[in-house]
Amino acid sequence: MNNDNGRQFDVVGISGSLRATSHNSALLSAAKELAPANVNVAIFDIKDIPFYDGDVEKAGDPLAVAALKEAIRASHGVLVVTPEYNHGIPGVLMNVLDWASRDNAAGSLLGKPATVMGAGGMSGAGRAQGHLHTVLAATGALVMAKPGVLVATPGDKFDDQARLVDEETRDFVRAHMTAFREWMALIGRGASVPVTA
Repeated sequence: MNNDNGRQFDVVGISGSLRATSHNSALLSAAKELAPANVNVAIFDIKDIPFYDGDVEKAGDPLAVAALKEAIRASHGVLVVTPEYNHGIPGVLMNVLDWASRDNAAGSLLGKPATVMGAGGMSGAGRAQGHLHTVLAATGALVMAKPGVLVATPGDKFDDQARLVDEETRDFVRAHMTAFREWMALIGRGASVPVTA
């Protein structure tokens, strides 16, 4: 048992979908709602992140990219929620992680606690989540794999206001966010943890 339950943890949340009615963005909102009281999830909108271009980077990070990197550095952990496109993560999300991985300053993705969720299809974006684990591990993030949240047939689990109403799924999200608090606390205490690929 740890003594970090009263400590405040700030998490940056990223949805890999740009769609206004995205179930994955709705799942991210549910994670924010169901996180422990001392875990604050700030949702970062990725719509303004340009395509990665080394020439652009050389001239200086665009404002949206600089804001992304600062949000990650200012957080205790990163939560990424992804749909599944062609058995993998969307290109827009890969682009965001490509930009973020270019920052190896203190507090960047390198050594940052991270975790993933996903919604979609019959497998709950399971293959995309596996792909995302690999990508995040390659950035040096320390990825928490379990207990995990795979939301299959999400149309049955969210209402017309994009609120997660399925109680079993809400319990999964709540348990995952509580476990992520423990993960952030564990890494924050300098414990040796494995990187999950």
